[in-house]
Amino acid sequence: MKDYHINIFYSDADKGYIADIPDLDACSALGKTPAEALRQAQLAKKAWLEAARAEGKPIPRPRYRPVIYQTGS
Repeated sequence: MKDYHINIFYSDADKGYIADIPDLDACSALGKTPAEALRQAQLAKKAWLEAARAEGKPIPRPRYRPVIYQTGS
């Protein structure tokens, strides 16, 4: 199974780096550095998946791929 894609970008409004997981609704994290944002996103992903399982909600398969990795075939 492939893992979920994580986007990381700088937010002027938040004065830090945001890491979000497009396949998991509202799953994101903030960090002072890209590495910290990534670590926090991994923790958020774990918590998101645990909560979904505990509530019996469906867990989406990893599907998101940035346009740069998509091919025309």
